[in-house]
Amino acid sequence: MENDIEGIGEAVTGALAARAVEPAHGEGGAGDERLCANCSTVLVGTHCHLCGQKAHIHRSIGAIGHDLIHGVLHLDGKFWRTLPLLIFRPGELTRRFVTGERAKFVSPLGMFLFAVFLMFAILSIYGVSLASLNTDVEDGGRYGLVTAREQLEVQMAEARAEREALPADAATEVVEIAETRIANIQENLDSLSRVETNFGRVNFVRGDNGETLRTGWARLDHGIEKLNENPGLALYKLQANGYKFSWLLIPISVPFVWILFFWTRRFHMYDHTVFVTYSLAFMSLLAITLTVLGFLGLGGWWIFAAVSSIPLLHMYKQLKYGYSLSRPGALIRTVLLANFCFVTASIFFVMLLGIGALG
Repeated sequence: MENDIEGIGEAVTGALAARAVEPAHGEGGAGDERLCANCSTVLVGTHCHLCGQKAHIHRSIGAIGHDLIHGVLHLDGKFWRTLPLLIFRPGELTRRFVTGERAKFVSPLGMFLFAVFLMFAILSIYGVSLASLNTDVEDGGRYGLVTAREQLEVQMAEARAEREALPADAATEVVEIAETRIANIQENLDSLSRVETNFGRVNFVRGDNGETLRTGWARLDHGIEKLNENPGLALYKLQANGYKFSWLLIPISVPFVWILFFWTRRFHMYDHTVFVTYSLAFMSLLAITLTVLGFLGLGGWWIFAAVSSIPLLHMYKQLKYGYSLSRPGALIRTVLLANFCFVTASIFFVMLLGIGALG
């Protein structure tokens, strides 16, 4: 119940935050006034032609509830015009926003904020938390090392029993098969032992020698020690910081999109920022959808297929129609951008670890 309330709160906060970055078109107006209550401009029609505020303003308690619902679900009516284009025609949405059609759509930043807050609201509602992962190998651990060892030991006992049960005159091929199986299981056990030695307890930041990394910066080194001493807290900080600093994905990603077009003056950094922000908003909404479907019983293979194909298809369509590219040009850039995404995610992950250590 607590997670549900927190999740709903996050969704409301996200919607209101998204609304806050939208251009102010006003919600006011006061009946039959001849002047705008906001800027005193002479009114012509139901809205002020200068600031956009409505001629009719609300001054009742019921209007507060209306504004809240309107802010969360309606987003000035732009949301329902923006969402279909973002999903099915992202390139057209990007191009139209860049070229000046702003009042019709939710801004890229507004859509991104709404999607990010909603994603973490859904995670809270379903109780998904990195901090709940068990990182202690001795208790079964995050990587299931103890379970893996038990299974391998059972397999080894069975293989040796089968080898000993073979008659003395057994065919050479049969003996070789039995001994090869024993050797393979032993090799797996040896490999597992090396993993257990190096990662007896999950260490988030390690040096080349397997010891806790030392940077020479006392505050950062202290934070790294704390992360390694309490992996659960480290995972909690990682998730919390991912939520708070998700906006960093935008400035991290924009230079990589610029690389795809650096030789042409047709496009500017603003264009790339709009592209990146709308793309991140879609990826967040996709993650939300797949999370909900997963909890509703959608098979893992279907989710894997969606994760493997939908983002690539979306990037291709947004590149092709957003930048008016040929099919080969869009395809090549899609492949490059997909690889850049892994680099971006790695940079973002390292930054979150650093923020968590310093925090």
